[in-house]
Amino acid sequence: MGVVTVREEQAIQRLTDRLVDDYPAEQVETVVGTARQRFEGHPVREFVPILIERIARRELAAATEDQSATTTEPATEAVAVQGDSGIRAQGIRAIVASGAGKFVADKRLLALAAAIVVLVLALVVGFAVRRPDEPAAAGAAAPGVSTVHGVVGSEKMAFFEDPRVVEALARKGVKVAVDPAGSRQIATSVDLGKYDFAFPSSAPAADRIQRARNISTKYTPFSSPMAIATFQPIADLLTAAGVLRPGPVPTFDMARYLELVRTDMEWDKLPGNTVYPVHKNILVSTTDPRTSNSAAMYLAIASHVANDNTIVQGPAAEQAVLPTVSRLFVRQGYTENSTEGPFREYLSAGMGPTPMVWIYEAQFVEATVRGQIKPGMVLTYPSPTVLSQHTLVPLNASGDRVGRLLTTDPDLQRLAAEHGFRTSDPTQFAKVTADNHVAVAADLIDMIDTPTNDTLEHLLDGVTKTYN
Repeated sequence: MGVVTVREEQAIQRLTDRLVDDYPAEQVETVVGTARQRFEGHPVREFVPILIERIARRELAAATEDQSATTTEPATEAVAVQGDSGIRAQGIRAIVASGAGKFVADKRLLALAAAIVVLVLALVVGFAVRRPDEPAAAGAAAPGVSTVHGVVGSEKMAFFEDPRVVEALARKGVKVAVDPAGSRQIATSVDLGKYDFAFPSSAPAADRIQRARNISTKYTPFSSPMAIATFQPIADLLTAAGVLRPGPVPTFDMARYLELVRTDMEWDKLPGNTVYPVHKNILVSTTDPRTSNSAAMYLAIASHVANDNTIVQGPAAEQAVLPTVSRLFVRQGYTENSTEGPFREYLSAGMGPTPMVWIYEAQFVEATVRGQIKPGMVLTYPSPTVLSQHTLVPLNASGDRVGRLLTTDPDLQRLAAEHGFRTSDPTQFAKVTADNHVAVAADLIDMIDTPTNDTLEHLLDGVTKTYN
């Protein structure tokens, strides 16, 4: 019996959000809920969100037609399906009704017939994806599709679960199955033996994997600068405190911010603060530096600024900056393993728990495209910042194929831009941000390099000891 997974729930929520852009919310909820009930108890879980979206779109489109349609359609009989460590097609038969006569169809009947046709076709594709080594059912011409397994930073899960990405890869004969993990976890504690590729969110994490496994090949299909998401009342407070520099795209002065951190400045101590008089330290919310790449990038920037705007190098410099940078993490209390957690809280809970959150620029752009950014939410860039290069390390030939496709396939590059990532073609990202009215930094000027992987690990170890 199928089991609903967290990823399935998230994918269904995303498809619901997409449908609400085109149809009334109440109608979408009803249609999606009805379509979802069709799959209860069936072992088709990986494809449920895709099937639900196709069925829902057909039914919603039919429901909005102004007049009844007349047509002669093929009638399709049932498909027998059984679960046996997967999905096995027992038989697919299509009976085509001939004749030139017309009949006036009820809209609901048309929608149901269309949904059945879509369901059968989608299941045929599903069977080929699930069992690429089995012969296709009689009459089917679908090519074999091989499954490639990867472990990726959580911020890329929405990209890989996008039905358009799934279809673009399937056209190339590939189905990618991914598990999420913090990027530093991928490089340090995840068992990579069961994967075909590792896809952390930074070059240092990828470098560590390459050195540990003696791999020279890597791909960087897209990138994203680090950013800070906040709210307009907080931005106004920070501007008055000299932390935020206003402009078409506000910048966050890391040097001034560290001055406030060193003095344990609290929100309610800021002069004239009537909008957020909270008795807690002024801190950017991050992930856990022991597991997450985004927190490691935050540490890289903070250590650079604390070291007189110089890349940290050597034991003396490491020890000199540790007291300052450790405060940034230890005083937050509990932190999550991946950026998806704090950003999700930012979107849902408002500025109460997370007045400032450390994110990838791509997350804010993607959320804007999906209609999740509300008025008063502000994107700002730390000064200086770093470019997080999402780097894929192939662990075998199958993983190498995925790396090449993500880097060179025009459709996949375009879809990556729609998920907020910067690709090799800057016009793709520029079009997405312009079409969705996202104010982003067009030219990333105030950028720094991260310290060497060894230095970064030393700093992370020092912060870990401070936790303990």
